[in-house]
Amino acid sequence: MSVEIPVGKKVQVKVPGSSANLGPGFDTLGLAVGIYDYVEVEVIDSGLEVEVTGEGAGEVPLDERHLVVRALREGLKAADVTVRGLRVSCNNSIPQSRGLGSSAAAAVAGVTAANGLAGFTLDNRKLIQLASTFEGHPDNAAASVLGHAVVSWTNVPVDGRTAPQYFASRINVHEDIRITALVPDFHASTEAVRRVLPTDVSHLDARFNVSRTAVMTVALRDDPSLLWEGTRDRLHQTYRAEVLPITAEWVNRLRNQGYPAFLSGAGPTIMVLSTEAIDDSLLEEAKGRGIRVHELKVAGPVEVTVQ
Repeated sequence: MSVEIPVGKKVQVKVPGSSANLGPGFDTLGLAVGIYDYVEVEVIDSGLEVEVTGEGAGEVPLDERHLVVRALREGLKAADVTVRGLRVSCNNSIPQSRGLGSSAAAAVAGVTAANGLAGFTLDNRKLIQLASTFEGHPDNAAASVLGHAVVSWTNVPVDGRTAPQYFASRINVHEDIRITALVPDFHASTEAVRRVLPTDVSHLDARFNVSRTAVMTVALRDDPSLLWEGTRDRLHQTYRAEVLPITAEWVNRLRNQGYPAFLSGAGPTIMVLSTEAIDDSLLEEAKGRGIRVHELKVAGPVEVTVQ
């Protein structure tokens, strides 16, 4: 029998954004970055109240369609608990649809808030499974759950009926690595950007990305001098350049000057992982063209506080 959570119980969630792929690790590598959404959930007598401030305010639905609410419902169901009503307040700093994991962060916020309300009965493995279901791949969600960098993978059952299973393992990021995100002032649809990818790739390109993904895991954990080589890619960024010309321009410019730059997720954000600061003149030029620049730290895992 389900347990009903008492009215008045409240949780607060601080969830980091994330960058996926990191160059070659398509749908596999992820990194938690220090830009956060804050979500507060309170059990109330009845109904649903949703408030959103910051990024996405006035653009996202304020009802059961809201992603935090949908994930929250799934988390409560998985924990086998019920509530009479919910008040959900979101204060967002993660830019929406920019390749910084805003949707994954919302899903993680919902399932971890539910877990906090239920008394933390769900482990990280279950949280990653629940949150990744909304994304269809675990790289962003796992990074927000576990913090630092992650290697993630998906097992698709051959029976065609059982749901995919999502997994991830954390990589502690070298302390010298710094993050710079250049965020253009336009949205990118993940589905639209995926449509330009070919259905088949050459064995040569696949082999190239396998090797660079392996290099990238070593660069992240042990040897940041390998970051430029580790962020090289032949599977997706070249194809996406045609629909993200501004992003492609800045990735190429930065890489040509020796900075390990890559497309963050589906874009349009340009991400640089390095041990040295980017030349100020480049950043000022980017700002002059309407590109926001964020100097970020590697983030830890999602945090949940129960009141």
